[in-house]
Amino acid sequence: MTERDALTTTMLIWPGDPYPLGLRFDGTGANVAVHAPNATGVELCLFDDAGAEARGLLPEVHGGVWHGYLPIVVPGQRYGFRVHGPFDPSRGLLCNPAKLLLDPYGLAVEGDVTDPEVCGLTDPADRSRPDPRDSAPVMARSVVVSPFFDWGEDRPPRIPAQDLVIYEVHVKGATRQHPDVDERIRGTYAGLISEPFLGHLVALGVNAVELLPVQEFLAEPFLAARGLTNYWGYNPVCWFAPHGGYAALGRSGSQVNEFKAMVRELHKHGIEVILDVVYNHTGEGGHDGPAVSLRGFDPDYYRTQPGDPTRYLDFTGCGNSLNMSNSYSLQIVMDSLRYWVNEMHVDGFRFDLAVTLSREETPERLASFFELIQQDPVMRTVKLIAEPWDIGWGGYQVGNFPPQWMEWNGKYRDAVRDFWRGTPSMLPELATRASGSSDLYGDDGRTPFASVNFVTAHDGFTLADLVAYDGKHNETNGENNRDGSDDNRSWNGGVEGLTDDAGILALRARRQRSILTTLLLSIGTPMLLGGDELGRTQQGNNNAYCQDNAITWFDWQHADRALARFTQRLIRVRREHAVFRRRMFFTGLDTDGDGTPDIGWLTPGGRPMTDADWGSSWARAIAVYLDGDEISARTVRGRQEHSDSFYLCLNAASNDVVFTLPPSDYGWAWTPEVDSGVPDGVPAADPVPAGGTIVVPAFGAVVLSRPSRTMDGEGTTSPLLLEEP
Repeated sequence: MTERDALTTTMLIWPGDPYPLGLRFDGTGANVAVHAPNATGVELCLFDDAGAEARGLLPEVHGGVWHGYLPIVVPGQRYGFRVHGPFDPSRGLLCNPAKLLLDPYGLAVEGDVTDPEVCGLTDPADRSRPDPRDSAPVMARSVVVSPFFDWGEDRPPRIPAQDLVIYEVHVKGATRQHPDVDERIRGTYAGLISEPFLGHLVALGVNAVELLPVQEFLAEPFLAARGLTNYWGYNPVCWFAPHGGYAALGRSGSQVNEFKAMVRELHKHGIEVILDVVYNHTGEGGHDGPAVSLRGFDPDYYRTQPGDPTRYLDFTGCGNSLNMSNSYSLQIVMDSLRYWVNEMHVDGFRFDLAVTLSREETPERLASFFELIQQDPVMRTVKLIAEPWDIGWGGYQVGNFPPQWMEWNGKYRDAVRDFWRGTPSMLPELATRASGSSDLYGDDGRTPFASVNFVTAHDGFTLADLVAYDGKHNETNGENNRDGSDDNRSWNGGVEGLTDDAGILALRARRQRSILTTLLLSIGTPMLLGGDELGRTQQGNNNAYCQDNAITWFDWQHADRALARFTQRLIRVRREHAVFRRRMFFTGLDTDGDGTPDIGWLTPGGRPMTDADWGSSWARAIAVYLDGDEISARTVRGRQEHSDSFYLCLNAASNDVVFTLPPSDYGWAWTPEVDSGVPDGVPAADPVPAGGTIVVPAFGAVVLSRPSRTMDGEGTTSPLLLEEP
């Protein structure tokens, strides 16, 4: 008997079932199943605390799925797989028992997968290495996880999409430098629900966090060679496992319960959890990349050139694209999504480069992925947000996703950026985007909240940098500033980067507040980049994907608390007045018979815009009237809706502009609610009568309200009580 034969007989494995895939603990043992259609045999490898390895052949195969049942196993057990079979890279066949593979369905991963050595990131065609039993202890391994967790009374918040205020945030960056968070949990799932940070979210008023990728990911070898790492996490290696690097309690499987505890606590405070997920590619890279998991089991998970399995199609810029024409690719994506909803209790997903998921061998038919989402009883109950582009042909698909989807609205981002930097002829585009983008979402039965409005996101400038830099400054990324977008649509106010000029600093601060006013009071679903409310800067880096350091971490010591209070005030105005959370598009007509339209665009002089006004290239200022009376006349689900009417004055000119309020048909008097010319937004002005005037400073915004006329008398306006975020 050879040494290998002895190893494969040291483990008792019974016949099992071909489904579910992966290794699933049932309280005493575990069913084991992996899809490896080209294999002649698959070994399950178990590791003890000292790293010693025992192997056992999975005894049965059905339809390319190798399976068995491990009668005795405990949570925390480390394991992996070795696949035997044909090895011919020219035909895309990479069965190689010299590589320990992670379970594609593994629920946790032990080992620092950001370390190329730990993941064994070597060419999959390399069979020259000896049997790696001696090196296996340093390899990343999957971990058996107990499915049992005390969820208590946890229930999905089920926040209506039109009521969402999304906060995009990086788990580590949010609390890594927070002085009031226990040092042991900074930068972790536990840190995200620490009293200081969770209290900030609650006081701010956001009700959904969109977490940058938390599925286990690895770093690209070229980054390690530069002394950098993958910080954002858009390089997944296991779609079921929460990233162990964000767990305060370690990587031995406890990261799963820590993640669940985070979700449970956020739900308790009325905050939903949306995951930024990457199913368009994996961290295994191109055809010459490492075999860490999927590639070692079945290379057909990836799209290749017809007739040439060594040439990968790449619509992502990351070396590979998932083959969504392959049934097992579809299965693992759908199984993963359902797992995060059913077992981890998340509330929705934002799909990175979602267009790639629609790319099939027959592009004229509706992508199978979207068909599956449409009919799936789990997925059709959660929030689905698309990043509606990739880098392939025809990759920009804003407005073209199926009706149940929301979309990152890149056209909204561009219009708001251009308007607030003073770009000519922007009034028509701004008006369309700020009123819900009906041209994009109204033609297929969708509603305004299908538009996820954002001005900044993880990819690009922060808000503070948008007003402080004309160009990107990515030198620390090690690519001679060639990486990152050159289309920033930014303006530095006169000086690039840091300055002590009081006038420029005041202008930048006012522009930040004006942009936030536009974002949070536009029709649609607002998404705030985490840290923008604190004045967070990345020093001009618009592609900080590899900066796991102070460039990307929240700088709580120098946080702009006045800006946070300003943001809080805007969110509260939005929450208290349903006119900003419309479920239907505006008509521009008098829908409630009060003599005013549901929306009206007016010149600074207070008269309705004409075609000539809209066509003016020099005009930089505009006002908009939002009729709250029709909202306050409605009852929804037995609850009376409420909204004052509002008048927003936006001035992107380089000089102060006098705005004349409209005649009494629109309202007898208007109360200033928010003024971007004031650091915390609290205006000092008294109510302004119809036909009166206000001065809006250069690049400033003023928001005024008028109580609903459908209430008794003239109604009342709820006071905005501000807490310190």
